[in-house]
Amino acid sequence: MPETVRFAPSPTGEIHIGNARTALYNYAVAVQTGGSFILRFDDTDVERSRAEYAAAIEADLAWLGIEPSRLERQSERLAFYDAAADRLRAAGALYACYETPEELERKRALQRARGRPPVYDRAGLALTPGEKAAYEAEGRRPHWRFRLPDGARTWDDRCRGEQKVNLDSISDPVLVREDGTYLYTLTSVVDDIDMGVTLVVRGEDHITNTGVQIAIFEALGAAAPDFGHHNLLTRADGEPLSKRDNPLSLTRLRAEEVEPMAVASLAVLTGTSHPVEPVADLAALCARADLASISRGPATFDPADVERLNAALLHEMPFEAVAPWLAETYGVTDPAVWAALRGNLGRRRDVGPWIAILRDGPAAVQPGSADRRVLEAALQALPAEPWDEGTFKGWTSAVKAASGAKGKALFMPLRLALTGEEKGPELGPFLLLLGRDATARRLEAALARAG
Repeated sequence: MPETVRFAPSPTGEIHIGNARTALYNYAVAVQTGGSFILRFDDTDVERSRAEYAAAIEADLAWLGIEPSRLERQSERLAFYDAAADRLRAAGALYACYETPEELERKRALQRARGRPPVYDRAGLALTPGEKAAYEAEGRRPHWRFRLPDGARTWDDRCRGEQKVNLDSISDPVLVREDGTYLYTLTSVVDDIDMGVTLVVRGEDHITNTGVQIAIFEALGAAAPDFGHHNLLTRADGEPLSKRDNPLSLTRLRAEEVEPMAVASLAVLTGTSHPVEPVADLAALCARADLASISRGPATFDPADVERLNAALLHEMPFEAVAPWLAETYGVTDPAVWAALRGNLGRRRDVGPWIAILRDGPAAVQPGSADRRVLEAALQALPAEPWDEGTFKGWTSAVKAASGAKGKALFMPLRLALTGEEKGPELGPFLLLLGRDATARRLEAALARAG
């Protein structure tokens, strides 16, 4: 059955790889079921929401390959929330409270001192019209709490199995702030009803909130959608990722030219029964994104895995995937160049210096005196063209026989002469790219420097 899912970020900062996890799992459900994916900005907090953050989130999702079926902004839907709040007030389920933050904290401190849970005492329900008028005369404005029903709410979680939240141990949640703006707890429910959301996939930190929201669905006369709560990506110290983890933001990773599928693979596969490995395209990754495979334990995230997966992805990336970029950036159209260099890359941009070495030659490197016999033997044994995949092995065998050098003593002088670097791509394919004339010139130059 097609599922309607949504990703509802607050545009108050850059989203990070943990947020990508939520977005990707929702998108995977839509892809798997032929359903729809709604991008819905929770931007009712007018002081903190920024248009530039919303634009960055759209760009980040597009970079990952996520294409929303529908885009909504909660700031444009205030009339829907007004109507829902009025219905709840009329039913006696939403009531006015006038305590200041300081007064509420004193109440909580007193409850804790008495060994009681710091649950709101519903004092607002007992206020008379006169008391409310007196508070209004003082300049106070009410915040509005939802009166939770008694008992527990349960659901069969798509990720975690049966879940139960005891509403008796939770404070009646504030749904409307003093300034009249709405909290996500209400707006999310109203939108899920109106937009026909059938499944909500989000982090496990929302489990308690889900019990509350099921009660709000009921109060508004609607059936709740299904829920799935995935584990959260945590740092090595056990702390969850946050918008303060700027190095892990998608905007930063995108600017640093990390491959989107390295980020997507890590976001989806960490903390599951699947190996954390690079997946080349989003369709294949969506096929692996099984909610039932997600562990109930924490998903420890190592930022070094970004580098590991990125390199592994590049090492296997076909020329067709980079051909337009290589042509535009470096004027390279030969697939053999990418095939020879990709195994040495950590970032795509790392290919640039190697293309320069291939075209322009190495920086001057002074060979050691012991290298001279290797270089002389190499120049003498350089075979005539045409060359093929067996040329390098035959050539180095001849150099070994003539010079007596082997292992590092054989290959390092050749690598330095041809590339100027102690490490780099395999010399066999690199030699084929150079050709005989360029190889001879580099060996001659290295011999001249050797004196």
